[in-house]
Amino acid sequence: MIILTGGAGFIGSCFLWKLNQEDTSDIIVVDNLDSPEKKNNLLGKKFVDYIQKDEFPDLLKSGKFPGIEKIVHMGACSSTVLDDRDYYLKNNYEYSKQLATWAFEHNIHFIYASSAATYGDGSAGYDDAEKIIPTLKPLNMYGYSKQLFDLWLLENGLIKKSVGLKFFNVFGPNEYHKEEMMSIICKRFNDLKNGKPMRLFKSYRSDFKDGEQKRDFIYVKDAIEVMYYFYKNPQKSGIYNLGTGIARSWNDVANAMFSVLGIKPVIEYIEMPEEIKGQYQYFTQAKMDKLYASGCQHKFMPLEEAVKDYCSYLKDKSCL
Repeated sequence: MIILTGGAGFIGSCFLWKLNQEDTSDIIVVDNLDSPEKKNNLLGKKFVDYIQKDEFPDLLKSGKFPGIEKIVHMGACSSTVLDDRDYYLKNNYEYSKQLATWAFEHNIHFIYASSAATYGDGSAGYDDAEKIIPTLKPLNMYGYSKQLFDLWLLENGLIKKSVGLKFFNVFGPNEYHKEEMMSIICKRFNDLKNGKPMRLFKSYRSDFKDGEQKRDFIYVKDAIEVMYYFYKNPQKSGIYNLGTGIARSWNDVANAMFSVLGIKPVIEYIEMPEEIKGQYQYFTQAKMDKLYASGCQHKFMPLEEAVKDYCSYLKDKSCL
């Protein structure tokens, strides 16, 4: 039996799809179905039960689910702009500790989602070495809540009993419910298709031109392949970056979309909202040596190829 939290969310539902593709359906999905789009992410998927996230910890402790072999914990609030410190701490940190503690007490394989948001402005680099974790300074409460859990595992000697994945900028099918946290590809696809310009944030740093701020964009189909590698290799442990190792600009993303749509590029640079200026990451790029050293040799899809594939889903907002 497999517990998959966040199983109706973006990455979680895609991983559920992957498990089904590998003929695995002995899965309990845990989530909060708070939007029609999230419900759609479960359509056509195979699993044995669905549990609301708030009810799950007590049910787990009660012994209701015998024979659990793995917990894949993807459930979290991923908003970077929500102004509710207590919610982040309860939902992302305390909840994760509850599940992890139970898993370790029962010798259960535990895989969880950390985030590249833990790296903050990147001044400490993007190295996933454990010794770097205490030096990181996230820029927002989302990153801080993920950092707290990484630190808790580190300080209690538990990282070697788990696998943490620091997701960088993931995009792809099944993110349609994420509203403002959707990728720009999903947000702007219909605008571009209808002849409107791509709107990107201006740069407020002299070392980055408008639209040349760079991120490590990773397609969700690549992300779930790496997840599956660790799922199939429970002897592996540690915390790993999950990006591509190649930073690309927002202009690159825009031009890839224009190319797919066969439209002449028109980009409008707009003011960045004041509330995110202080927490904006101008550059992210995953250091991938540790992942490859683990034995994972997955070849990541180039950005242009990934954007083309994703746009084929966006034409009708189809799910994996």
